[in-house]
Amino acid sequence: MSRIAETPRAGVGRMHNVIVTDTPPAKPNRLIAGRYRLRRVVGQGSMGTVWEAYDEYLHRLVAVKEVRLPEGMPAHEADELRERTLREARAIAVLSHPNVITLHDVAREQGEPFVVMEYMAARSLAELLRAGGALTTTQSALVGDAVAAGLEAAHKAGITHRDVKPGNVLVAEDGRVKLTDFGIARNVSERTMTRTGIMLGSPAYISPEVASGGEVTPAADLWGLGATLFASTEGRAPYDPNGPVLETVSTVVHGEVPKPASAGPLADVITGLMVKDPTQRLSLAQVRRQLRPLLPEPGDQVFDASLFELVEKAPDGAEAPTTVTPAVKPAAAESASQLADDPGPLPFVAPPARKRRSAAPSVLLALVVAVVALALFVGGALGGFALTRAVAQRPLTPPPTSSSTQPTSTVAPAPREFAQQRADAATIKGMNGGAFSISVPEDWVKFVEQRGAGKLPASTRVHFLSPDGTQEATVERFVGFYPSASMDTYVSLLGSERSVLPATEVDQVLEIAVRGASGGREPTKELRYRTVDRIGPGTDGANRSTTSRLIAHGDDLWVVSLTVPIQQEDNGRTDLFPKIVPTFKIDP
Repeated sequence: MSRIAETPRAGVGRMHNVIVTDTPPAKPNRLIAGRYRLRRVVGQGSMGTVWEAYDEYLHRLVAVKEVRLPEGMPAHEADELRERTLREARAIAVLSHPNVITLHDVAREQGEPFVVMEYMAARSLAELLRAGGALTTTQSALVGDAVAAGLEAAHKAGITHRDVKPGNVLVAEDGRVKLTDFGIARNVSERTMTRTGIMLGSPAYISPEVASGGEVTPAADLWGLGATLFASTEGRAPYDPNGPVLETVSTVVHGEVPKPASAGPLADVITGLMVKDPTQRLSLAQVRRQLRPLLPEPGDQVFDASLFELVEKAPDGAEAPTTVTPAVKPAAAESASQLADDPGPLPFVAPPARKRRSAAPSVLLALVVAVVALALFVGGALGGFALTRAVAQRPLTPPPTSSSTQPTSTVAPAPREFAQQRADAATIKGMNGGAFSISVPEDWVKFVEQRGAGKLPASTRVHFLSPDGTQEATVERFVGFYPSASMDTYVSLLGSERSVLPATEVDQVLEIAVRGASGGREPTKELRYRTVDRIGPGTDGANRSTTSRLIAHGDDLWVVSLTVPIQQEDNGRTDLFPKIVPTFKIDP
């Protein structure tokens, strides 16, 4: 079991609750709830384990998800992880469909939840594509129809899956197809985001409206289905799953929708689903009608048995952040019917993928565990990479986080090496004069955002983002800012009609000070303010602290900023800001 311990917080005199785990993880042969005998681990994530288990009451194999709480996790975050586990169970519990993984039970053992689900010897569609390349038209039609049928059941129950992709589609050798991973699904009656601001989804398959921070609706699943069919017919994702996350998301939002080249009769279905306007996408009923003539005859052997043999496969960074092992069939004496393999990804935040050696063939079992946690400026201790709203001219901020429940750590990331970065804030219209250099931590990631005109002119913003998504330096250039505006104009418009800080409310301007002459139209000024970032009406916000230097250069205004979680405000202002912002130089 776990106990609550009081530990001092760095930099302050108060105490806070953390979870201290003093119970070892479950072991093979352990009996859960007096019924489920754990047999072997078939997959592990950073915060959970999936077991093959045996139901001693009904004499069948089941998949059991065990929650593992990292040592030192704050109590409120541990509670949230437990709630997300139960949310997955609630989401699946209202579904009863042959193309959706079935929930059997939620067991409690020493106060921790164990989710018991269907077990099926199968492989994910992502594995099949890696092993054998693109599917045939008949195979793709079978997969598409099954996923569409499962989504129909989910949508009728008020559930939006939110992460439809090949990694979350299980395929058995006999042609059965099941939709898995409802760990990040949401009922329409539930909030869309977690309290810690983690948004889940896979950038290569996420819909443009979700990628840009819009409302998540069932239409997002239609795009995911289209992208999945694209992958099944082309043998690759519609967008690069291994490229920089922010670049991929930017392409999804702003780029042209890729057209399938080898889809044949499925092309119209794919293009009808992958439409940027959610209201114009094909309905699931239309999809199934168009796929019906392409389906195999009953009893046909659709998939080659060789696809389900033991094969060494390289991990796919976007699809398999934890161990993936091939399928083996359960012993017939132990189960009269094949039940589902892993019911899907553990509903937890995954760490960056690490290469692991595959298990011995005697313990190999198909497991699909795919969680992509994408959140910028996560205010809490949970890790994860960012799926930014900035690509749609929305702020690099987390989804809703209540100020009353925000994690309160004041500990900044460990010191790191700094390196000079060169970049160009040229405008989208090709106006030059935007080359500059600045020193930032060498592991920070750079990307460029073009921002449309509002009350202020259009601008180009270059972002430098820390690997954990908690800190960011930006260089923004407003071309032709002078003589029609001034620095006071910029300050007065902070947060106004999304002209400066989209979806951000300025909570408090702490300081505006002149920092010497710049040789331009105005003296250089420094501005420090706090914001509350939101993604939608009625949502809670996440508090952040920004320190900016405003520089007039010719007719342009340059704004060089550092933004950190409000808990790191002092460290950001006194340590990082002096190391980064003064190094900024505009090329002559």
